[in-house]
Amino acid sequence: MKEIASVRLLDAPFRADKEYDYLLPESGEDLSPGCICLVPFGGGNRGRYAVVVGRKQGESDRPLKRILSVLPEEYRVTEEILSLCFFLREHTLCSVGDAVRAAVPVSAFGMLSEGYFAFSPEREGEDGLLSYIRRHPAVTEDDLCEVFGKDVRRSLRTLTKEGAVVRRTVHGKEMIPKTVKVYAPALTGRDATLALADPARVKNEKQAAVFRFLLDEGEATMAEIENRLNLSVSPVHALVKQGLVLCEERQVERNPYAHLARKRDVSPVVLSPAQEAAYKSLSSLYEKKEAACALLYGVTGSGKTKVMMRLLDDVLGEGKQAILLVPEIALTPQTVGIFCSRYGEGVTVLHSSLSVGERADAYRKILSGETRLVIGTRSAVFAPLSRLGLIILDEEHEHTYKSDAAPRYHTRDVAAFRSGKHGALTVLASATPSMESYYKAKKGKYTLVPLTERYGGAVLPETEIVDMREELRAGNTSPISRTLADALEQTVETGKQAILFHGRRGYHHSIFCKGCGEPLVCPHCSVSFTYHTGYTGAYLLCHACGAKTGVPDACPACGGEHLSFLGAGTQKAEADLKTLLPYASVLRMDADTTGTKTAYHKILGKFREGDADVLIGTQMVTKGHDFPRVALSGVVLADSSLYMQDFRAAERTFSLLTQVIGRAGRVADETPARAIVQTFTPEHPVIRLAAQQDYPAFYEQELALRRAMTYPPFCDIAEVLLVSSDEQALMKGAKEAKDFLVSLLKEKGSDLPFELYGPLEPQAYKVAEKYRLRLLAKCRLSTRVRRLFAEFLTVFLDGHPTLTVSVDFNPI
Repeated sequence: MKEIASVRLLDAPFRADKEYDYLLPESGEDLSPGCICLVPFGGGNRGRYAVVVGRKQGESDRPLKRILSVLPEEYRVTEEILSLCFFLREHTLCSVGDAVRAAVPVSAFGMLSEGYFAFSPEREGEDGLLSYIRRHPAVTEDDLCEVFGKDVRRSLRTLTKEGAVVRRTVHGKEMIPKTVKVYAPALTGRDATLALADPARVKNEKQAAVFRFLLDEGEATMAEIENRLNLSVSPVHALVKQGLVLCEERQVERNPYAHLARKRDVSPVVLSPAQEAAYKSLSSLYEKKEAACALLYGVTGSGKTKVMMRLLDDVLGEGKQAILLVPEIALTPQTVGIFCSRYGEGVTVLHSSLSVGERADAYRKILSGETRLVIGTRSAVFAPLSRLGLIILDEEHEHTYKSDAAPRYHTRDVAAFRSGKHGALTVLASATPSMESYYKAKKGKYTLVPLTERYGGAVLPETEIVDMREELRAGNTSPISRTLADALEQTVETGKQAILFHGRRGYHHSIFCKGCGEPLVCPHCSVSFTYHTGYTGAYLLCHACGAKTGVPDACPACGGEHLSFLGAGTQKAEADLKTLLPYASVLRMDADTTGTKTAYHKILGKFREGDADVLIGTQMVTKGHDFPRVALSGVVLADSSLYMQDFRAAERTFSLLTQVIGRAGRVADETPARAIVQTFTPEHPVIRLAAQQDYPAFYEQELALRRAMTYPPFCDIAEVLLVSSDEQALMKGAKEAKDFLVSLLKEKGSDLPFELYGPLEPQAYKVAEKYRLRLLAKCRLSTRVRRLFAEFLTVFLDGHPTLTVSVDFNPI
């Protein structure tokens, strides 16, 4: 009987996602479910990553290949996360491999190169090429071409086809833990004193200085010795050679937030009566040690963070672990600073801006059990904690908690699954909860925990709505109204700060020809170019595909020389602010200014330290930030998200306006806080209710509309997206996809509530030379409905190889 491992490939499409059997590796590793391995696949035996999902003994009716190698233990998928991957396959119609790649750090699969390995035993008369590969494993094709000439490629293809060699993926150095050499004295006390006095052992003053320094410090790295003593490495190496200094290589954690844990704050968390009531409600749920979900609904500035911290004290205090999720990387430095100072080295941070090595070290630390609290963005919900007691989603309404690439999961669903496995509590926190979450709380599926007053006596800002139509009639074409300009001037003069939100980045968001009326559109997309300015001058940028070009002197369509620039983005607003307030310091935070790894931290840090008077930016400035000196918050154009092609447009607009208004007046002092909302539709009820910070009234109004139109939470939405570079094939395929879905429903789901619409164009019909159409279905998601869509994906795609098709349940 043979020992066989069943695996799932990590790069298999959904319709080909199945188990494959392999013999255990020759190295004799004891594989268990969750191990990541490299297997030879297909006729060319090309190395492919796979996850082990089972073990068995038996015989096979065909020859089995052998697993090539196994990744280190720290990259294995835990039993719980592996079960989660299978849940996501059924829940979101992704492959198991897609789910594993979302859960395990990219360092395990990225930063790789390919090399050739001898796959078969030595054989008689093997040629020089095969012998060379055997002596130089992992040699690349380019290296072999240098030795044997370019014709070697043909020989490599033959050897690979015969199974004599295999192309195997080789891990890069980023996957290897970082180490540092630490030096310490080998002698102490009287022995060290005698050695210092012996010129035969300590031969010069530089060696003596190093030895005395190590005796004083106990140990030091080479960098510390060089910096403190301004010496080269030679005296250190000489002392090591003499046996007077010991050298030890230690693994170090690549953690950009390590310094935040040095300043500790373990003072008691003092709660207001309202916060104390909220904490007790959450604590009683947690103490039941049963899976539960609570919605912590609190107005902006109500102190939800303090309630979370008090709850975390209880959870971590009894040896449990927790996950705290934030929607934006921009929120991470502030959040990490608060919790690192409280929980020290027990905090681990996970988000996409970490380097490959930093992410790998963070994952190792979590697997080792050293981590008590994981803080991060969406993907941190997969952190493999074994003693999980609490999951918190801060700003739970944010769309960033929904993945728009396979696996297309919502973080709430993953949190619910993990809470069920651990008997943990999930807390959703927001000042403007999603309609679905608030509906569930009102129906009793979630426990509603309200916080209706601001902490510390602070009051909500007084909000003024400015009609931008009147500004145009008065001749003001700037995105900054006269009212906002006056308020900004007064705010800066009193030593306070202001935050301005603008929904569009760039300088102008569209350009068209006055002669023929044609807009300047990206040649690769059906999207208008956005006009930007930069250090090297003006340019046009496509926000869909990233294409960049210069600004033409004439219209590409008709040759007309009169181009008109419309709409103002964050760059134009920033330029106008600097003209209006030349003495004020203005910072801009949007996708153009936050491209580097530390950009978020630097911009927010400057603003927090008072190095800037005004912070203007896109939605990343609206949420979660707590700046006590902000006395004015402004919305440059409240309409930018209100009329989008999305049934959630009103909800999204209300949330953004409420959040940005809530940035001001977070400390009770003598300065009255103000909020100014600029709009071309001042009478719109969404804008009015947001200005009043009246979420319950907005919820009731929006719920009535959703009920009448049968939108979530009264149904689920399934989107079938079809993509192709061949427009005609897409048109034909979309019609056939709809017909196939209709026939499936008639055959297997005629009793299911189902409404199918389309084919419809998305907001951008063409992106990066690919055309897109979609089908939309209103339904009630169930196991049967998901199986119908799974069958659709599996069967339909086999007959349409030129199409890329995906299904997204409840897309955002």
